[in-house]
Amino acid sequence: MGAQENAALVRRGYEAFIAGDMDTLRDLFAEDAVWHVGGTGVLSGDKKGRDAVLSYFGELGTRSNGSMRVTVEDVAAGDRYTVGVQFSHAERNGKTLELRQVIVFSIVDGKVTEGTEMQEDTTAVADFWS
Repeated sequence: MGAQENAALVRRGYEAFIAGDMDTLRDLFAEDAVWHVGGTGVLSGDKKGRDAVLSYFGELGTRSNGSMRVTVEDVAAGDRYTVGVQFSHAERNGKTLELRQVIVFSIVDGKVTEGTEMQEDTTAVADFWS
């Protein structure tokens, strides 16, 4: 696949995430996919395997009582990586989280094999999800 196809795949993934469509997300991720979440919070660390990645996505919804919202600001694809820039909003326990995040996707044979999630403010993220 080329850069255009990879960007389209990432956009489909964002659409599925926003809609809560876990079946589509399952189809877009390789079985052995790895998702890296930076920082030191309770949700930080590596999620290994498609099921662990999807479980993490579900946990974002559960911990935010369904308030997690993502707005895609841009998707850019190159020869090796596809990058998604998003604005995230969530509410939890009287707190609000609003920040920009970048996710670097690795795609092989039409499947996401790795995602590296980087937040604008890892301290705010850790505090919010704890």
